[in-house]
Amino acid sequence: MGRRRRLTETPDRPRNMTRALLWTAASTVLPGAAHLRVGRRWAGAVILTCYLLLVAVLVSGALVLRGDLVLSATLATQDHWLLLAGITAFAVAVLWMTVVVHSYVITRPESRGLGRRLAAGVVVTALCLTVATPAAAVGYASYTAYDLSNTLFGSASGEPHDDADPWNGQDRVNVLLLGGDAGQNRYGMRTDTMIVASIDVETGDVLLIGLPRNLENVPFPPGSALAERYPAPYGFTDLLNEVYQAVADDPTLALNPYVTDPAADTLKQVIGAALALDIDYYALVDMQGFEDIIDAIGGIRVYLEEPLPYGQRGEYIDAGWQTLDGREALWYGRTRVNSDDYSRMGRQGCLIKYVAEQADPATILTSFRSLAAAAKSTLRTDIPQPKLPHFVELAEKVAEADMDTLQLSPPQVNTAYPDWERIRELVRDAVHGAPEPTSSPSVPSTPSTAPGTDVSADASAESSELTEWQEYTGLPEPSPDSPGRQVGEEATALDDLCP
Repeated sequence: MGRRRRLTETPDRPRNMTRALLWTAASTVLPGAAHLRVGRRWAGAVILTCYLLLVAVLVSGALVLRGDLVLSATLATQDHWLLLAGITAFAVAVLWMTVVVHSYVITRPESRGLGRRLAAGVVVTALCLTVATPAAAVGYASYTAYDLSNTLFGSASGEPHDDADPWNGQDRVNVLLLGGDAGQNRYGMRTDTMIVASIDVETGDVLLIGLPRNLENVPFPPGSALAERYPAPYGFTDLLNEVYQAVADDPTLALNPYVTDPAADTLKQVIGAALALDIDYYALVDMQGFEDIIDAIGGIRVYLEEPLPYGQRGEYIDAGWQTLDGREALWYGRTRVNSDDYSRMGRQGCLIKYVAEQADPATILTSFRSLAAAAKSTLRTDIPQPKLPHFVELAEKVAEADMDTLQLSPPQVNTAYPDWERIRELVRDAVHGAPEPTSSPSVPSTPSTAPGTDVSADASAESSELTEWQEYTGLPEPSPDSPGRQVGEEATALDDLCP
């Protein structure tokens, strides 16, 4: 009997509770250490080997993903990978906590003191929570990404997709950016911000085509319910920013009533037809929630040459370099105090430029939960899930590429009586490049002035010609002083327009 007891005892077991808990803590950092300590070499070796293999896999995966943005985005946006990450994190946490508890069981000394047992239980529980917390964070992040992906982004819906050619042979992808203003003091939603972002898929160069909210007589696709309801020559009697709500109020006017947001989809197709431009996707942001998105990415830094007033209480943003929080950025992009719709359009173009340049991936990752919550409540889009990794890759190119703007506003466009054929020509030239001018017969360079003509007077008259802006406004300034305000029939670099 005594011999059998000596054979079953573990001679290497620590002799006091403190050492047992220290070895249990060591097993939390290096699983298998306690098993090796008490002589369970086979079990300790297996546990330690599995742990080291897991660390090696994680380090190798991090190195691979660090150099492959598309693969990283694919893993972060595809349902099965997100579910696998969550399940794996849960399983690893359970196994790790089991090792921690078992490490204590095999190292604890024989003791009948209730107080010591309770204290040891508290310590072991704390160690288990230490192990479970990172796994819970991974699981929660996976679920958040899964929920966001399924809430915002739908399936391909029959649209062809090939990862090797995600843009189906297109040179450019066109996305309609909409800012909806659904304030409590107004009925429905008005899309006061309407910008078509035409992106070169190879270089990432962007052309922002700004459409004023007050464009009138918008043409509708022939044969559509909208065209029949609002026939020429008077057509749609409201402004362009009312099209969305008109379809939302009467879904029978929708061009495709079976999509998630028929009103936004219809506006996308209407603007595409009006500009003679194929618009692939739309993204609609509720302007009231826009400030949450800006706060989630840490604010936006802008330069103001003079104070910018906003609101009805005499508030303003100081001149100079300022880091705007969400509320201030929202007012920067929407205020019309002492300005107009077109100055606001210019600032909105600058805002897009600043976000594209300053949105730091590290900040986005650390603020993912708040950013996801803001996007889920304020963003709607028809971009399908399979395209997301490629949009992430495209966004990286955009951050380093050129960004130009073409604003379809006065003086180049009469918003009350727009010439849509001329508008289409402006858009075509801006997107695809203006055609080369045809060669004309050479003109002799000999001056044709008659003897006695005052050449200096002619030069003076020529130098006194008004700019297009001066002719339009009657002001002495040769160009507008509002940030981002573009004038002329050619697209202009936002680097030149935005401070």
